[in-house]
Amino acid sequence: MPALVLVGAQWGDEGKGKATDQLGGSVDYVVKFNGGNNAGHTVVIGDDTYALHLLPSGILSAGCTPVIGNGVVVDLSVLFEEIDALEARGVSCAKLLVSADAHLIASYNRTLDRVAERFLGKRRIGTTGRGIGPTYADKMNRIGIRVQDVFDEGILRQKVEAALDMKNQVLVKVYNRKAVTADEVVCELLSYVERLRPMVADTGLVLSQALDRGETVLLEGGQATLLDVDHGTYPFVTSSSATSGGACTGSGVPPNRVDKVLAVLKAYTTRVGEGPFPTELTGADGERLRTAGDEYGTTTGRPRRCGWYDAVIARYAARVNGVTDFVLTKLDVLTGWEKIPVCVAYDIRGQRFDEMPMTQTDFHHATPVYDYLDGWTEDITGARTLGDLPKAAQVYVRTLEQMSGAPFSSIGVGPDREQTLELRPLL
Repeated sequence: MPALVLVGAQWGDEGKGKATDQLGGSVDYVVKFNGGNNAGHTVVIGDDTYALHLLPSGILSAGCTPVIGNGVVVDLSVLFEEIDALEARGVSCAKLLVSADAHLIASYNRTLDRVAERFLGKRRIGTTGRGIGPTYADKMNRIGIRVQDVFDEGILRQKVEAALDMKNQVLVKVYNRKAVTADEVVCELLSYVERLRPMVADTGLVLSQALDRGETVLLEGGQATLLDVDHGTYPFVTSSSATSGGACTGSGVPPNRVDKVLAVLKAYTTRVGEGPFPTELTGADGERLRTAGDEYGTTTGRPRRCGWYDAVIARYAARVNGVTDFVLTKLDVLTGWEKIPVCVAYDIRGQRFDEMPMTQTDFHHATPVYDYLDGWTEDITGARTLGDLPKAAQVYVRTLEQMSGAPFSSIGVGPDREQTLELRPLL
């Protein structure tokens, strides 16, 4: 079997965790290929709710091997806290593999992330303050620390000292903070060595051999298309490649082994952090969506900004990712609206844009052009086929599908694993 990619098609929080969990029982490996503990996935199984931050959602599927790929940045303290919390609830993490080439988040990167955001003031990006961006910057500047480095104390110390030569200048002279010593950083990282060692592998080789055996590999993205460092709403983006192209660089699986690209969309739109958001609702309607959808960050608890469905963004995500199947989530949240606006284009200074505008300036000034669809009042959480939905909900789904650039293959009508309509097989 070839590999499959699963990404977010909006600004994140679309329900990728639930989608991955649904597929987890049918795949052999689930690979997290980008990001770190700056985003979370919530998975509901019966009466149990799991909030995952760094671990792949496949960790909850028996028989599936979860993998943290080389494109991820890893905070070891968070990794083991998350493992301990899951194992305390009876979830085994014994099969977890971590790429030897993944980069580690050092304590000084967490500090730099937080103080830099405060320093930026009104120009802040809205990061989580968990050291993600500074760690990716170190990777690009070739002063990063990788998982494999902790197994050679001499190499580790050399790299930490080299990084701190620069970092301490910034911390002390720019931000008026105390200098960090190499000893404290090295000591912290070495404290995890023995527990980490059995998990570390050449994961690119492991995945290649699995594909050769005919096994199925799911590459799971963190964040989403509009947060991708290249293709998102820059500079209000994450620091990694969250689109399908990043799946290959972040896992070591080449493009010619990818068969499907699945992208997850909410039936409306949300985003966290700063940056333009054309369909955002800032009044009572936005609060109503937030409350009905429980729109608070899995990792940060921050309230999400809420707005109507944006078909321009959906078409952009379909094009950039090469989407073969969309997964639509949280349709049930829209129950009770008399009319539901859908953004079909943008108006920018009197000109209509049916596709994403080229410049940041134009996108900042975009106002939505809406079509209005009939709503429904019936409870749809028990629906299991498209025909079980009220007529207006069926029309809503099919109308969004027609304007979004790829077929809808799965519809979420509630948070539980079973509250899903499968319109066509994802595997």
